[in-house]
Amino acid sequence: MARKRRKHLLIGIIACLCLLVSGWFSFGPGFANNNSREVTIGIVGQSKAEAAIWHKVDQKAQRDYGIKVKTKVFTDYNQPNKALKNGDIDLNAIQTTTFMHTWSKANHTKIVSLGQTYIAPIRLYSKKYHKLNQLPQGATIAIPSDAATESRALYVLKNAGLIKLRPSHKLKTIADIIQNRQNLKIKEVSDEQCARIIDSVSAVIVNNDFAIPAGLGPKETIYTEPINHDSAGAINNICARADQKDNSDYAKVVKCYQTAETKRLYRKYYGDMQQAVWDVKLN
Repeated sequence: MARKRRKHLLIGIIACLCLLVSGWFSFGPGFANNNSREVTIGIVGQSKAEAAIWHKVDQKAQRDYGIKVKTKVFTDYNQPNKALKNGDIDLNAIQTTTFMHTWSKANHTKIVSLGQTYIAPIRLYSKKYHKLNQLPQGATIAIPSDAATESRALYVLKNAGLIKLRPSHKLKTIADIIQNRQNLKIKEVSDEQCARIIDSVSAVIVNNDFAIPAGLGPKETIYTEPINHDSAGAINNICARADQKDNSDYAKVVKCYQTAETKRLYRKYYGDMQQAVWDVKLN
């Protein structure tokens, strides 16, 4: 009888262990593959750096929360917002705060930020001068003519102490310059042309998308955009539709992005060209 009871007890223990293991594989955070949820994120292009960053995010999300993070690559910056609006993707990580607000207003929809990612500071470049204080009276400075980037560039010149701007919350234009003591000639040029005309102007502000391919770097840099209240609109975001702003899975994906590992990958691939801002307090 004792042997029979021990046999039944052993069978019961084994059955309990099987249930525990089965439950862990079904619900445990590290083994949720069979029941994992998927979150699709829209991005533009997929550089080696972007691929590495989202691979790490996916690994952490699967390990910690059982969430599979997939990226969908688009070729321009309007497509991901249209896809988000239509529900073809869950999130996107392609836009600055200014772009997000401008696009939402123009397209009569509401896209919101679930978390900040990085800023890629733009720079004032020159091949004629090595320091900001060397710019002469009447110097010609070229800036991008795209509305959002022009406003950002004017704030860069303001922070450099070269001009003063009329206070307002709207996008800035040349008409908002209220002080220009050096009588600088501010020349509006299409974004893609800025780097190409560096030899014919005193200095030029170039978006990083064009500065890097043109080989512009520290040698030509005479001023770098500071990370402060004026540059808040240039911060990039992970975005969702407004009706999904409280989605807990999406919040977990953002958490998996905002890590020390992502910062390490920024430094590895971008150096100081891209800086994490999700834990930066703007002055």
